[in-house]
Amino acid sequence: MGRLAPLFVIIAAALWGFDGIVLRPALYSLPVPLVVFIESTIVALLLSPIFIRQYSKIKTLSQKDWLAFLGVALFGGAIGTMAITKALFYVNFVNLSIVILIQKLQPVFALSLAGLLLKEKLPKIFFLWAFLAITGAYFMTFGFSLPNFLTGDKTLVAAGFSLIAAISFSSSTVFSKRALRDVGFEMGTYLRFLLSAVIMIVIATLMGDIKTISSVSAYQWMIFLIIAFTTGGAAIFLYYYGLKKITASVATICELAFPLTAVVLEYFIHRNILNPVQWIGVAVLIFSILKVSRINLNNVKS
Repeated sequence: MGRLAPLFVIIAAALWGFDGIVLRPALYSLPVPLVVFIESTIVALLLSPIFIRQYSKIKTLSQKDWLAFLGVALFGGAIGTMAITKALFYVNFVNLSIVILIQKLQPVFALSLAGLLLKEKLPKIFFLWAFLAITGAYFMTFGFSLPNFLTGDKTLVAAGFSLIAAISFSSSTVFSKRALRDVGFEMGTYLRFLLSAVIMIVIATLMGDIKTISSVSAYQWMIFLIIAFTTGGAAIFLYYYGLKKITASVATICELAFPLTAVVLEYFIHRNILNPVQWIGVAVLIFSILKVSRINLNNVKS
């Protein structure tokens, strides 16, 4: 199964793309902190049996382990998730191009942090395929056109939130790799959502959003449950299983499956038809991700 580790990260990232295009729009009427709090809490509750079975392992965690998990929860579970949700809400899930563009910067931040904090060393060919992956992702979204930042103030604000999300998720990827050093992916998933829920209940309470939980409709509760079993808890479960066996640098390139999935779903759901140049970008992105995965399997020891 270790040879399939990059595939698990790719599947997880694809699920996040599905979340942004198909599921999260149903939560548009709710405050963002409340959305992230409910999402994190449901998954933490569902995974509580893991805590009961593996409680003894928690007592062996060092201070550095807890700091790593706190970094994961703060940057990935709280700040990053709130920022990307806010960015999507600002563009009303219609003008997604800017949000997706900024997310393509995530590997730049993650590769830098992985080198600085984790001392990951990769062959030079890795950076060639990483560059081609990001280039392919750009052309997949825009073709030969430039991104349009002049569609209104909300687009610029969305771009700002998306940049925050990209930096936060990059940090979370690196912290996650460190956090998983001494625990299995099951306990890692549980601690990520547990600590995120604790952080989010504080934020939602301070923002006054926790009082609006009664406004969540039955349909929205169903969406939260679907997210918990698919694009939320299940996706992180798959992601941590893969990340446990590969480097953070490789994982962040595999995560480009997120914008790939988002653009493809845009085509099928909103009929935003891709032109030939964009389809070439899709092919380059997929090919580059596959090449990065092979580099990990043959040359990189995580």
